[in-house]
Amino acid sequence: MASLSSRERLIQAAQALFLSQGVSHTTTRQIASLAEVNEVTLFRNFGNKYGLLLAVIQATPTFRELGETLTQQTPAGEDTPQALKAYASDCLHALEQAPAFLRSLIGEADQYPAENRQALGQRLDEASSYVAQYLSETMPLGPLPPDRLAGFLGALLVGYVVIEFTSESHHLWDNREDFLSGLVDLLLPQSSEMADGQESTPASGSSLASVQDLPEPWVHQILKQAKDTDPQDYALAYVLFGAGLEPGEVVHLMRSHHLSDKTQHTLQVGMRQVPVNQWIGAKRYGSYTSNPLTKWLKSRKDNLAWLFLDDPGSGLTLEGLHDRWHSWINQLNLSPLPQPYQVKQTWCVDMLSKGMTVENLSILTGWSVKSLQPFQQRAQAKRALQQARSLDQKPAGG
Repeated sequence: MASLSSRERLIQAAQALFLSQGVSHTTTRQIASLAEVNEVTLFRNFGNKYGLLLAVIQATPTFRELGETLTQQTPAGEDTPQALKAYASDCLHALEQAPAFLRSLIGEADQYPAENRQALGQRLDEASSYVAQYLSETMPLGPLPPDRLAGFLGALLVGYVVIEFTSESHHLWDNREDFLSGLVDLLLPQSSEMADGQESTPASGSSLASVQDLPEPWVHQILKQAKDTDPQDYALAYVLFGAGLEPGEVVHLMRSHHLSDKTQHTLQVGMRQVPVNQWIGAKRYGSYTSNPLTKWLKSRKDNLAWLFLDDPGSGLTLEGLHDRWHSWINQLNLSPLPQPYQVKQTWCVDMLSKGMTVENLSILTGWSVKSLQPFQQRAQAKRALQQARSLDQKPAGG
């Protein structure tokens, strides 16, 4: 530890002690001793033990690395159930390595400051976004969007570990393997049918039908309702529809991720850059320098790092985004009710309809070319309909 700064040594020492004996049984004196610094240095850098816990949560890459391993398990579309099962097993293994820390996080969470709980939630959201991206590329579209499925997966894994740590002789599942198999069957019900030798529905039929892009009039109605709510809601809806982002991607956006000048308007989303289109469907929403997002940012008087905010003064959460979305659509007479996950699908179909290649769209969305094929078919269907309408305006032989 001698080559590291005092702050880095304290974070490493706290992490080791929190994992081995939990937060409540770890003292600031123990941390300072293991880090080979004076206890006063700990207080000067972090204020108290919970300030140090916050730094540990923010610095630990475990959740992100676990999420990244899922996308590396297998190429999209190949043996999805086995990849999901391997990922779930890796998660359980990681959680089981630190029973004391897990008990502290769950059992003592009500004692933590709000910023600690928020930081932990953001790390969980970070891992969930990787899982949601993988599921969106490998699973047929179903009744639940990928980000919701990813959330349920995380809750089930944590629930399994908590039950195993706190109870004995239960009959909820026979063993770990039984739990994992049931988990995969629950989230990927089509995998059990294929395992029984049944053929899956041909992609050319079911996948095209399952593309759930929104009608263009609905898009403009939702944007208008958001505009009538407040500047942030309008900017949020504009980014959703103008950049085609998933809810899990939007809530991780920071001010620094907004890249714009007089000739371009771009967002940094993870490792890729995504344009924010002024033209949404056939209607233009501002310009590069003056649009709902730039107006929202200019109106802000705070120095907070997040691009979008929850009340009071914290980063927007998935729950907050869904609440805002439902406040917009509840004012409209739309049936069935549109869902946030349909926004990215709508954007994909719109881009393909306007002539973008499926290869370029794959780069912008982070989705595989294979998973975008149904969207390409949907875009072709829309172009065919438009052509038929235009032909109907011409006189015979004209």
